[in-house]
Amino acid sequence: MPDMLPYAAIELVARNPARGVYRRWRLQAARDLFGRVTVETAWGRIGAPGRTLVRSFAAEDEALRYVSALLRRRAGAPHRIGVGYRAG
Repeated sequence: MPDMLPYAAIELVARNPARGVYRRWRLQAARDLFGRVTVETAWGRIGAPGRTLVRSFAAEDEALRYVSALLRRRAGAPHRIGVGYRAG
């Protein structure tokens, strides 16, 4: 679990040609004009448009819990999709 929010983008990729897995995942945290923390997550198949989700949090600790849960989920990828994510 990180102890501070990743305000620089985190980009991860998972590739396994034998299984047809070509995934990308990106996370970016930022403060908006009102002081709230927004967390933008983008994911999808490499080379495809993919999907994006933006969530807003009043407190940084709430955003940190959310980001930590997302990163734990990515760490479980080898069990779920058969290949782990790597920095991309």
